[in-house]
Amino acid sequence: MDARLSFSRYRLLVLLCAVAALSGSRSPAAAAGRSCSDTRQVYSEKGYSTGTAPLTQISGEHLRLCPQDYTCCSSQMEEMLALQSERDFLKAIEDNSQFLLTTFTQRHRRFDEFFRELIDLSEKSMNQMFTKTYGRLFTQNAHVFQELFVELRRYYSGGSVSLTEVLSDFWSRLVERVFSLVNPQYQFSEDYLECVSKHAEQLQPFGDVPRKLRVQVSRAFIAARALSQGLATGRDIVNKATKVSDSECVRGLMRQWYCPLCRGMPSLRPCHSLCLNVMKGCLANQADLDTEWNNFIDALYQVSEKLEGPFNMELAADSISVKVSEAIMHMQENSVGISSKVFQGCGNPRPAPARSKRSPKESGGNRRPFRTYTPEEKPTTAAGTNLDRLVTELKERLRPMRGFWVSLPHTICNDEKMAADVTNEDRCWNGQTRGRYLPDVTGDGLVSQINNPEVEVDIARPDVRTRQLIMELRVVTNKLRHAQSGQDTDFVDSELTDVCEKRKSTRVV
Repeated sequence: MDARLSFSRYRLLVLLCAVAALSGSRSPAAAAGRSCSDTRQVYSEKGYSTGTAPLTQISGEHLRLCPQDYTCCSSQMEEMLALQSERDFLKAIEDNSQFLLTTFTQRHRRFDEFFRELIDLSEKSMNQMFTKTYGRLFTQNAHVFQELFVELRRYYSGGSVSLTEVLSDFWSRLVERVFSLVNPQYQFSEDYLECVSKHAEQLQPFGDVPRKLRVQVSRAFIAARALSQGLATGRDIVNKATKVSDSECVRGLMRQWYCPLCRGMPSLRPCHSLCLNVMKGCLANQADLDTEWNNFIDALYQVSEKLEGPFNMELAADSISVKVSEAIMHMQENSVGISSKVFQGCGNPRPAPARSKRSPKESGGNRRPFRTYTPEEKPTTAAGTNLDRLVTELKERLRPMRGFWVSLPHTICNDEKMAADVTNEDRCWNGQTRGRYLPDVTGDGLVSQINNPEVEVDIARPDVRTRQLIMELRVVTNKLRHAQSGQDTDFVDSELTDVCEKRKSTRVV
Protein backbone atom coordinates (compact mmCIF):
# COMPACT_ATOMS: atom_id res chain seq x y z
CA MET A 1 0.00 0.00 0.00
CA ASP A 2 2.76 2.44 0.96
CA ALA A 3 4.72 1.57 -2.17
CA ARG A 4 1.71 2.29 -4.39
CA LEU A 5 1.11 5.62 -2.60
CA SER A 6 4.74 6.65 -3.04
CA PHE A 7 4.61 5.74 -6.72
CA SER A 8 1.41 7.79 -7.18
CA ARG A 9 3.07 10.82 -5.54
CA TYR A 10 6.08 10.40 -7.81
CA ARG A 11 3.88 10.31 -10.92
CA LEU A 12 2.05 13.42 -9.68
CA LEU A 13 5.33 15.29 -9.20
CA VAL A 14 6.54 14.29 -12.66
CA LEU A 15 3.25 15.41 -14.14
CA LEU A 16 3.43 18.78 -12.35
CA CYS A 17 6.99 19.32 -13.58
CA ALA A 18 5.93 18.48 -17.11
CA VAL A 19 3.06 20.95 -16.90
CA ALA A 20 5.40 23.58 -15.53
CA ALA A 21 7.89 22.96 -18.30
CA LEU A 22 5.21 23.13 -20.93
CA SER A 23 3.76 26.34 -19.47
CA GLY A 24 7.26 27.89 -19.25
CA SER A 25 7.98 27.07 -22.84
CA ARG A 26 4.71 28.68 -23.87
CA SER A 27 5.19 31.93 -21.90
CA PRO A 28 7.11 33.76 -24.67
CA ALA A 29 4.46 32.77 -27.14
CA ALA A 30 1.79 33.88 -24.71
CA ALA A 31 3.55 37.20 -24.24
CA ALA A 32 3.99 37.58 -27.98
CA GLY A 33 0.29 37.05 -28.44
CA ARG A 34 -0.81 39.61 -25.88
CA SER A 35 -3.08 42.28 -27.35
CA CYS A 36 -1.76 45.78 -28.10
CA SER A 37 -5.21 47.34 -28.38
CA ASP A 38 -4.69 49.75 -25.44
CA THR A 39 -1.36 50.93 -26.84
CA ARG A 40 -2.83 51.38 -30.33
CA GLN A 41 -5.73 53.41 -28.92
CA VAL A 42 -3.48 55.80 -26.93
CA TYR A 43 -1.12 56.12 -29.92
CA SER A 44 -4.06 56.94 -32.18
CA GLU A 45 -5.45 59.50 -29.70
CA LYS A 46 -2.15 61.37 -29.91
CA GLY A 47 -2.79 61.85 -33.61
CA TYR A 48 -0.54 59.13 -35.04
CA SER A 49 -1.44 56.52 -37.64
CA THR A 50 -1.61 52.97 -36.31
CA GLY A 51 -0.48 51.57 -39.65
CA THR A 52 2.86 50.42 -38.22
CA ALA A 53 1.49 49.53 -34.76
CA PRO A 54 1.48 45.77 -34.01
CA LEU A 55 -1.85 44.13 -33.16
CA THR A 56 -0.14 41.93 -30.58
CA GLN A 57 3.20 42.14 -28.81
CA ILE A 58 6.28 41.35 -30.87
CA SER A 59 9.95 40.83 -30.06
CA GLY A 60 11.60 44.12 -28.99
CA GLU A 61 15.05 43.50 -30.47
CA HIS A 62 14.60 46.48 -32.80
CA LEU A 63 14.08 48.98 -29.94
CA ARG A 64 16.86 51.53 -29.31
CA LEU A 65 15.52 53.37 -26.25
CA CYS A 66 13.08 51.07 -24.48
CA PRO A 67 13.83 47.66 -22.89
CA GLN A 68 14.12 45.03 -25.64
CA ASP A 69 11.40 42.78 -24.21
CA TYR A 70 8.19 41.96 -26.00
CA THR A 71 6.67 45.22 -27.16
CA CYS A 72 3.73 46.93 -28.79
CA CYS A 73 5.97 49.48 -30.53
CA SER A 74 7.56 49.33 -33.96
CA SER A 75 10.79 51.24 -34.66
CA GLN A 76 8.79 54.04 -36.25
CA MET A 77 6.52 54.27 -33.22
CA GLU A 78 9.51 54.51 -30.89
CA GLU A 79 10.97 57.35 -32.97
CA MET A 80 7.66 59.22 -33.04
CA LEU A 81 7.15 58.78 -29.29
CA ALA A 82 10.69 59.97 -28.57
CA LEU A 83 9.90 63.20 -30.41
CA GLN A 84 6.58 63.39 -28.58
CA SER A 85 8.35 63.04 -25.22
CA GLU A 86 10.53 66.04 -26.07
CA ARG A 87 7.46 68.09 -27.02
CA ASP A 88 5.75 67.06 -23.78
CA PHE A 89 8.85 68.09 -21.83
CA LEU A 90 9.10 71.50 -23.47
CA LYS A 91 5.38 72.06 -22.97
CA ALA A 92 5.71 71.16 -19.28
CA ILE A 93 8.49 73.72 -18.92
CA GLU A 94 6.47 76.30 -20.85
CA ASP A 95 3.34 75.70 -18.76
CA ASN A 96 5.22 75.92 -15.47
CA SER A 97 7.19 79.01 -16.49
CA GLN A 98 4.16 80.81 -17.91
CA PHE A 99 3.70 82.65 -14.62
CA LEU A 100 7.23 84.08 -14.95
CA LEU A 101 6.85 85.02 -18.58
CA THR A 102 3.43 86.60 -18.11
CA THR A 103 4.58 88.56 -15.07
CA PHE A 104 7.71 89.97 -16.69
CA THR A 105 5.95 90.76 -19.98
CA GLN A 106 2.87 92.39 -18.48
CA ARG A 107 4.67 94.20 -15.65
CA HIS A 108 7.27 95.58 -18.05
CA ARG A 109 4.55 96.91 -20.34
CA ARG A 110 2.58 98.48 -17.50
CA PHE A 111 5.57 100.08 -15.80
CA ASP A 112 6.91 101.31 -19.13
CA GLU A 113 3.57 102.88 -20.07
CA PHE A 114 3.29 104.37 -16.61
CA PHE A 115 6.79 105.92 -16.52
CA ARG A 116 6.48 107.34 -20.03
CA GLU A 117 3.14 108.90 -19.28
CA LEU A 118 4.45 110.38 -16.04
CA ILE A 119 7.08 112.21 -18.09
CA ASP A 120 4.40 113.37 -20.55
CA LEU A 121 2.16 114.58 -17.73
CA SER A 122 5.06 116.39 -16.08
CA GLU A 123 5.83 118.28 -19.29
CA LYS A 124 2.16 119.04 -19.88
CA SER A 125 1.78 120.33 -16.33
CA MET A 126 4.81 122.59 -16.72
CA ASN A 127 3.57 123.98 -20.02
CA GLN A 128 0.13 124.76 -18.60
CA MET A 129 1.37 126.39 -15.39
CA PHE A 130 4.20 128.34 -16.98
CA THR A 131 1.96 129.59 -19.77
CA LYS A 132 -0.51 130.89 -17.17
CA THR A 133 2.27 132.44 -15.09
CA TYR A 134 4.65 133.87 -17.68
CA GLY A 135 2.53 133.98 -20.82
CA ARG A 136 4.38 134.93 -23.99
CA LEU A 137 7.75 135.01 -22.24
CA PHE A 138 7.44 131.28 -21.56
CA THR A 139 6.23 130.34 -25.02
CA GLN A 140 9.14 132.29 -26.54
CA ASN A 141 11.58 130.22 -24.45
CA ALA A 142 9.62 126.95 -24.40
CA HIS A 143 12.35 125.12 -26.37
CA VAL A 144 14.60 125.24 -23.27
CA PHE A 145 12.04 123.19 -21.33
CA GLN A 146 11.19 120.97 -24.29
CA GLU A 147 14.85 119.97 -24.66
CA LEU A 148 14.92 118.96 -20.98
CA PHE A 149 12.05 116.53 -21.44
CA VAL A 150 13.44 115.23 -24.73
CA GLU A 151 16.65 114.29 -22.91
CA LEU A 152 14.78 112.81 -19.94
CA ARG A 153 12.81 110.56 -22.32
CA ARG A 154 15.99 109.61 -24.15
CA TYR A 155 17.63 108.64 -20.87
CA TYR A 156 14.67 106.55 -19.74
CA SER A 157 14.55 104.79 -23.12
CA GLY A 158 18.11 103.57 -22.63
CA GLY A 159 20.03 106.31 -24.43
CA SER A 160 23.61 107.12 -23.51
CA VAL A 161 22.65 110.21 -21.56
CA SER A 162 24.07 111.56 -18.30
CA LEU A 163 21.28 112.96 -16.14
CA THR A 164 23.77 115.19 -14.31
CA GLU A 165 24.85 116.75 -17.62
CA VAL A 166 21.26 117.05 -18.84
CA LEU A 167 20.18 119.00 -15.76
CA SER A 168 23.36 121.05 -15.69
CA ASP A 169 22.82 122.10 -19.33
CA PHE A 170 19.19 122.94 -18.57
CA TRP A 171 20.07 125.24 -15.66
CA SER A 172 22.81 126.91 -17.73
CA ARG A 173 20.36 127.71 -20.52
CA LEU A 174 17.68 128.76 -18.04
CA VAL A 175 19.92 131.18 -16.12
CA GLU A 176 20.73 132.96 -19.39
CA ARG A 177 17.03 133.39 -20.22
CA VAL A 178 15.96 134.46 -16.72
CA PHE A 179 18.93 136.84 -16.37
CA SER A 180 17.82 138.57 -19.57
CA LEU A 181 14.23 138.75 -18.34
CA VAL A 182 15.07 140.27 -14.95
CA ASN A 183 17.32 142.84 -16.67
CA PRO A 184 15.16 144.00 -19.58
CA GLN A 185 16.93 147.39 -19.64
CA TYR A 186 20.09 145.75 -21.01
CA GLN A 187 21.02 144.02 -24.22
CA PHE A 188 23.19 140.88 -23.81
CA SER A 189 25.37 139.25 -26.43
CA GLU A 190 25.86 135.46 -26.57
CA ASP A 191 29.36 135.85 -25.17
CA TYR A 192 28.03 137.86 -22.24
CA LEU A 193 25.35 135.27 -21.47
CA GLU A 194 27.99 132.55 -21.62
CA CYS A 195 29.90 134.50 -18.99
CA VAL A 196 26.73 134.61 -16.89
CA SER A 197 26.52 130.79 -17.10
CA LYS A 198 30.13 130.42 -15.99
CA HIS A 199 29.46 132.53 -12.89
CA ALA A 200 26.24 130.62 -12.08
CA GLU A 201 27.96 127.82 -10.17
CA GLN A 202 29.63 130.33 -7.87
CA LEU A 203 26.66 132.68 -7.51
CA GLN A 204 23.97 129.98 -7.25
CA PRO A 205 21.25 132.21 -8.71
CA PHE A 206 18.66 129.48 -8.22
CA GLY A 207 19.65 128.75 -4.64
CA ASP A 208 19.83 125.08 -3.66
CA VAL A 209 17.00 124.06 -5.97
CA PRO A 210 19.19 122.62 -8.80
CA ARG A 211 20.95 120.27 -6.38
CA LYS A 212 17.69 119.12 -4.81
CA LEU A 213 16.09 118.52 -8.20
CA ARG A 214 19.17 116.68 -9.49
CA VAL A 215 19.16 114.31 -6.51
CA GLN A 216 15.42 113.65 -6.70
CA VAL A 217 15.18 113.27 -10.48
CA SER A 218 18.38 111.24 -10.83
CA ARG A 219 17.43 108.72 -8.17
CA ALA A 220 13.92 108.28 -9.53
CA PHE A 221 14.87 108.05 -13.20
CA ILE A 222 17.82 105.71 -12.56
CA ALA A 223 15.60 103.38 -10.51
CA ALA A 224 12.74 103.56 -13.03
CA ARG A 225 15.01 102.79 -15.96
CA ALA A 226 16.77 99.96 -14.08
CA LEU A 227 13.44 98.39 -13.11
CA SER A 228 12.06 98.62 -16.64
CA GLN A 229 15.24 97.15 -18.13
CA GLY A 230 15.31 94.48 -15.42
CA LEU A 231 11.77 93.33 -16.19
CA ALA A 232 12.58 93.17 -19.92
CA THR A 233 15.72 91.15 -19.18
CA GLY A 234 13.76 88.78 -16.96
CA ARG A 235 11.33 88.16 -19.80
CA ASP A 236 14.17 87.44 -22.25
CA ILE A 237 16.00 85.14 -19.79
CA VAL A 238 12.87 83.03 -19.27
CA ASN A 239 12.31 82.80 -23.01
CA LYS A 240 15.85 81.57 -23.60
CA ALA A 241 16.15 79.27 -20.58
CA THR A 242 13.01 77.32 -21.46
CA LYS A 243 14.27 76.24 -24.86
CA VAL A 244 17.10 73.84 -24.06
CA SER A 245 17.27 70.04 -24.42
CA ASP A 246 19.62 67.46 -25.95
CA SER A 247 19.60 63.90 -27.30
CA GLU A 248 20.58 62.30 -23.98
CA CYS A 249 17.74 64.12 -22.29
CA VAL A 250 15.31 62.83 -24.93
CA ARG A 251 16.42 59.25 -24.26
CA GLY A 252 15.57 59.64 -20.58
CA LEU A 253 12.25 61.34 -21.35
CA MET A 254 11.22 58.57 -23.73
CA ARG A 255 12.21 55.80 -21.31
CA GLN A 256 10.14 57.25 -18.47
CA TRP A 257 7.03 58.43 -20.31
CA TYR A 258 6.47 56.20 -23.32
CA CYS A 259 8.32 52.94 -22.72
CA PRO A 260 5.40 51.81 -20.48
CA LEU A 261 3.14 52.43 -23.46
CA CYS A 262 5.36 50.22 -25.62
CA ARG A 263 5.16 47.50 -22.96
CA GLY A 264 1.38 47.58 -23.23
CA MET A 265 0.87 49.43 -19.93
CA PRO A 266 -0.22 52.91 -21.11
CA SER A 267 -1.73 53.93 -17.76
CA LEU A 268 1.46 53.20 -15.79
CA ARG A 269 3.22 56.38 -14.67
CA PRO A 270 6.97 56.64 -14.02
CA CYS A 271 8.07 56.37 -10.40
CA HIS A 272 8.46 59.77 -8.73
CA SER A 273 12.18 59.31 -8.11
CA LEU A 274 12.77 58.14 -11.69
CA CYS A 275 11.03 61.30 -12.93
CA LEU A 276 13.17 63.47 -10.64
CA ASN A 277 16.41 61.95 -11.92
CA VAL A 278 15.35 62.45 -15.54
CA MET A 279 14.25 66.04 -14.90
CA LYS A 280 17.34 66.93 -12.88
CA GLY A 281 19.49 65.60 -15.69
CA CYS A 282 17.53 67.44 -18.39
CA LEU A 283 17.38 70.68 -16.38
CA ALA A 284 20.87 70.55 -14.89
CA ASN A 285 22.02 73.72 -16.64
CA GLN A 286 18.91 75.66 -15.68
CA ALA A 287 19.46 74.69 -12.05
CA ASP A 288 22.86 76.39 -12.27
CA LEU A 289 21.00 79.68 -12.86
CA ASP A 290 19.64 79.48 -9.32
CA THR A 291 22.12 81.69 -7.42
CA GLU A 292 22.20 84.51 -9.97
CA TRP A 293 18.46 84.20 -10.57
CA ASN A 294 17.71 84.64 -6.85
CA ASN A 295 20.09 87.63 -6.68
CA PHE A 296 18.27 89.13 -9.67
CA ILE A 297 14.81 88.64 -8.13
CA ASP A 298 16.01 90.14 -4.84
CA ALA A 299 17.47 93.17 -6.63
CA LEU A 300 14.24 93.74 -8.58
CA TYR A 301 12.29 93.57 -5.32
CA GLN A 302 14.58 96.06 -3.59
CA VAL A 303 14.52 98.56 -6.46
CA SER A 304 10.73 98.40 -6.59
CA GLU A 305 10.69 99.20 -2.86
CA LYS A 306 12.91 102.23 -3.49
CA LEU A 307 10.49 103.46 -6.15
CA GLU A 308 7.71 103.09 -3.62
CA GLY A 309 9.68 105.18 -1.11
CA PRO A 310 12.57 107.65 -1.43
CA PHE A 311 13.02 107.25 -5.21
CA ASN A 312 9.35 107.77 -6.04
CA MET A 313 9.00 108.50 -9.75
CA GLU A 314 5.58 110.08 -9.38
CA LEU A 315 6.85 112.64 -6.86
CA ALA A 316 9.97 113.34 -8.93
CA ALA A 317 7.96 113.91 -12.12
CA ASP A 318 5.45 116.13 -10.28
CA SER A 319 8.23 118.15 -8.66
CA ILE A 320 10.04 119.22 -11.84
CA SER A 321 7.72 122.12 -12.67
CA VAL A 322 7.38 123.11 -9.01
CA LYS A 323 11.11 123.21 -8.37
CA VAL A 324 11.87 125.04 -11.62
CA SER A 325 9.27 127.62 -10.61
CA GLU A 326 10.88 127.95 -7.18
CA ALA A 327 14.26 128.43 -8.82
CA ILE A 328 12.98 131.18 -11.11
CA MET A 329 11.25 132.93 -8.19
CA HIS A 330 14.44 132.74 -6.14
CA MET A 331 16.42 134.38 -8.92
CA GLN A 332 13.77 137.07 -9.43
CA GLU A 333 13.68 137.88 -5.74
CA ASN A 334 17.47 138.11 -5.57
CA SER A 335 17.96 139.60 -9.03
CA VAL A 336 19.53 142.88 -7.85
CA GLY A 337 22.33 141.24 -5.86
CA ILE A 338 22.93 138.55 -8.47
CA SER A 339 23.02 141.06 -11.34
CA SER A 340 25.45 143.28 -9.44
CA LYS A 341 27.89 140.40 -8.97
CA VAL A 342 27.54 139.33 -12.59
CA PHE A 343 28.27 142.89 -13.77
CA GLN A 344 31.38 142.89 -11.62
CA GLY A 345 32.63 139.66 -13.16
CA CYS A 346 31.44 140.04 -16.75
CA GLY A 347 31.44 143.82 -17.18
CA ASN A 348 28.67 146.34 -17.71
CA PRO A 349 26.26 145.34 -20.50
CA ARG A 350 24.98 147.67 -23.19
CA PRO A 351 21.65 149.42 -22.54
CA ALA A 352 18.81 148.02 -24.62
CA PRO A 353 16.94 150.18 -27.16
CA ALA A 354 13.88 151.79 -25.61
CA ARG A 355 11.42 149.66 -27.58
CA SER A 356 13.00 146.45 -26.27
CA LYS A 357 12.39 147.25 -22.63
CA ARG A 358 9.67 145.10 -21.11
CA SER A 359 7.20 146.10 -18.44
CA PRO A 360 7.24 144.33 -15.07
CA LYS A 361 3.96 142.66 -16.05
CA GLU A 362 5.53 141.31 -19.21
CA SER A 363 8.59 140.17 -17.27
CA GLY A 364 6.56 137.84 -15.12
CA GLY A 365 5.26 140.23 -12.48
CA ASN A 366 1.90 138.46 -12.61
CA ARG A 367 3.29 135.10 -11.55
CA ARG A 368 1.03 132.81 -9.56
CA PRO A 369 2.14 130.27 -6.97
CA PHE A 370 2.64 126.76 -8.29
CA ARG A 371 1.11 123.69 -6.77
CA THR A 372 1.11 119.93 -7.19
CA TYR A 373 -1.90 117.63 -7.40
CA THR A 374 -3.65 116.67 -4.19
CA PRO A 375 -4.03 112.91 -3.61
CA GLU A 376 -7.68 113.18 -4.74
CA GLU A 377 -6.69 114.99 -7.94
CA LYS A 378 -3.67 112.82 -8.75
CA PRO A 379 -4.34 111.36 -12.19
CA THR A 380 -3.94 107.75 -13.13
CA THR A 381 -2.14 107.03 -16.36
CA ALA A 382 -2.87 104.86 -19.36
CA ALA A 383 -1.59 102.03 -17.18
CA GLY A 384 -4.82 102.55 -15.23
CA THR A 385 -3.25 102.76 -11.79
CA ASN A 386 -0.72 104.58 -9.66
CA LEU A 387 2.83 103.69 -8.68
CA ASP A 388 2.04 102.31 -5.21
CA ARG A 389 -0.40 99.79 -6.63
CA LEU A 390 1.94 98.77 -9.45
CA VAL A 391 4.81 98.17 -7.04
CA THR A 392 2.65 96.22 -4.58
CA GLU A 393 1.40 93.93 -7.36
CA LEU A 394 4.93 93.39 -8.66
CA LYS A 395 6.34 92.49 -5.24
CA GLU A 396 3.58 89.93 -4.71
CA ARG A 397 4.55 88.24 -7.99
CA LEU A 398 8.30 88.37 -7.39
CA ARG A 399 8.26 86.50 -4.06
CA PRO A 400 7.37 83.04 -5.46
CA MET A 401 9.97 83.34 -8.24
CA ARG A 402 12.95 82.64 -5.98
CA GLY A 403 14.35 79.14 -6.46
CA PHE A 404 12.21 78.55 -9.55
CA TRP A 405 14.82 76.73 -11.64
CA VAL A 406 15.97 74.39 -8.87
CA SER A 407 12.41 73.48 -7.93
CA LEU A 408 11.25 73.00 -11.55
CA PRO A 409 11.99 69.21 -11.62
CA HIS A 410 9.88 68.77 -8.48
CA THR A 411 7.11 70.95 -9.90
CA ILE A 412 6.92 68.86 -13.07
CA CYS A 413 7.15 65.49 -11.29
CA ASN A 414 4.49 66.50 -8.76
CA ASP A 415 2.01 66.67 -11.64
CA GLU A 416 -0.02 63.44 -11.57
CA LYS A 417 -0.02 63.34 -15.38
CA MET A 418 3.78 63.30 -15.45
CA ALA A 419 4.68 60.86 -12.66
CA ALA A 420 3.22 58.57 -10.04
CA ASP A 421 2.59 59.92 -6.57
CA VAL A 422 5.54 59.66 -4.22
CA THR A 423 3.49 57.30 -2.01
CA ASN A 424 2.90 54.90 -4.92
CA GLU A 425 6.43 53.47 -4.99
CA ASP A 426 5.59 49.85 -5.80
CA ARG A 427 2.98 50.40 -8.52
CA CYS A 428 4.90 52.61 -10.94
CA TRP A 429 7.24 52.29 -13.93
CA ASN A 430 10.83 51.96 -12.73
CA GLY A 431 12.41 52.17 -16.19
CA GLN A 432 12.22 48.42 -16.87
CA THR A 433 8.92 47.18 -15.54
CA ARG A 434 6.31 47.77 -12.86
CA GLY A 435 7.97 48.04 -9.44
CA ARG A 436 9.97 50.11 -6.97
CA TYR A 437 12.67 52.48 -8.29
CA LEU A 438 15.84 51.80 -6.32
CA PRO A 439 18.53 54.38 -7.37
CA ASP A 440 19.00 57.51 -5.25
CA VAL A 441 17.81 60.90 -6.49
CA THR A 442 20.72 63.08 -7.62
CA GLY A 443 21.45 66.60 -6.42
CA ASP A 444 20.79 69.88 -8.25
CA GLY A 445 22.94 71.43 -10.95
CA LEU A 446 25.39 70.21 -13.56
CA VAL A 447 28.16 68.85 -11.33
CA SER A 448 25.70 66.74 -9.31
CA GLN A 449 24.70 64.78 -12.43
CA ILE A 450 27.99 62.87 -12.58
CA ASN A 451 26.23 59.73 -11.31
CA ASN A 452 22.77 60.34 -12.71
CA PRO A 453 21.54 56.84 -13.72
CA GLU A 454 18.95 58.12 -16.21
CA VAL A 455 20.54 60.95 -18.18
CA GLU A 456 24.16 60.99 -19.27
CA VAL A 457 25.43 64.52 -18.65
CA ASP A 458 28.91 65.74 -19.58
CA ILE A 459 29.72 67.81 -16.53
CA ALA A 460 33.02 68.91 -18.08
CA ARG A 461 31.18 70.86 -20.80
CA PRO A 462 28.84 73.48 -19.34
CA ASP A 463 26.18 74.73 -21.72
CA VAL A 464 27.40 77.92 -23.45
CA ARG A 465 23.93 79.45 -23.62
CA THR A 466 23.40 78.92 -19.90
CA ARG A 467 26.75 80.58 -19.11
CA GLN A 468 25.63 83.55 -21.23
CA LEU A 469 22.36 83.76 -19.30
CA ILE A 470 24.30 83.75 -16.03
CA MET A 471 26.39 86.68 -17.28
CA GLU A 472 23.26 88.57 -18.37
CA LEU A 473 21.76 88.06 -14.92
CA ARG A 474 24.93 89.34 -13.26
CA VAL A 475 25.01 92.46 -15.43
CA VAL A 476 21.37 93.42 -14.86
CA THR A 477 21.62 92.61 -11.11
CA ASN A 478 24.65 94.91 -10.87
CA LYS A 479 22.63 97.71 -12.52
CA LEU A 480 19.74 97.17 -10.16
CA ARG A 481 22.00 97.19 -7.09
CA HIS A 482 23.67 100.43 -8.17
CA ALA A 483 20.23 101.93 -8.82
CA GLN A 484 19.32 101.26 -5.18
CA SER A 485 21.95 103.81 -4.18
CA GLY A 486 21.07 106.25 -6.98
CA GLN A 487 24.01 105.30 -9.21
CA ASP A 488 23.89 104.59 -12.92
CA THR A 489 26.40 101.89 -13.90
CA ASP A 490 26.48 103.25 -17.46
CA PHE A 491 28.24 106.35 -16.11
CA VAL A 492 29.99 105.12 -12.97
CA ASP A 493 32.80 103.56 -15.03
CA SER A 494 33.20 106.62 -17.25
CA GLU A 495 33.32 108.92 -14.23
CA LEU A 496 36.05 106.77 -12.65
CA THR A 497 37.95 106.89 -15.92
CA ASP A 498 37.73 110.70 -15.96
CA VAL A 499 39.05 110.88 -12.40
CA CYS A 500 41.96 108.59 -13.26
CA GLU A 501 42.79 110.61 -16.36
CA LYS A 502 42.79 113.83 -14.34
CA ARG A 503 45.14 112.29 -11.77
CA LYS A 504 47.47 111.12 -14.52
CA SER A 505 47.57 114.58 -16.12
CA THR A 506 48.21 116.14 -12.70
CA ARG A 507 51.20 113.86 -12.15
CA VAL A 508 52.59 114.70 -15.59
CA VAL A 509 52.36 118.43 -14.87
